[in-house]
Amino acid sequence: MQYTLDQADITIDLKHQTLSLNKLKKFYVISTGKNGIGETENSGKTPRGWHLVAEKIGADLPLNTVFIGRKPTGEIYSPELAAQHPERDWILSRILWLSGLEAGFNQGKGCDTYKRYIYIHGTPDSEPMGIPQSHGCIRMRNHDIAELFELLPAQSLVYIAE
Repeated sequence: MQYTLDQADITIDLKHQTLSLNKLKKFYVISTGKNGIGETENSGKTPRGWHLVAEKIGADLPLNTVFIGRKPTGEIYSPELAAQHPERDWILSRILWLSGLEAGFNQGKGCDTYKRYIYIHGTPDSEPMGIPQSHGCIRMRNHDIAELFELLPAQSLVYIAE
């Protein structure tokens, strides 16, 4: 199926490191893959193209809830916790798990956004926004991802542009 930009619930601009909700006139600064842009499995890059929010995880949990494997650990992020676990890639507060809609590009063998575990998620508020820093996901401030989570239903249409 072909989509048009006016159908997108979320538009992510990788060049400018922004996420927009055009229909709601909302705008957020984000952080995407430090390895750049791309769809290849295990690349650490942020995929482009059309996606759906396949799953929403973390409803009603406190801000800064820590997730591992999409499950809350029972921990709440703090600088002290970060010092105890310097190896962790912190996934906090809420998760919007993306699924690619373009077969052979961001869906299917070797490039599947969903199987790559690409999310829009919260990150420690000490992490910089506006520059690529993630392992391929789209990172947001915790209060921003919580707001986004509440504003949009599962199956929302996402367009990720260069």
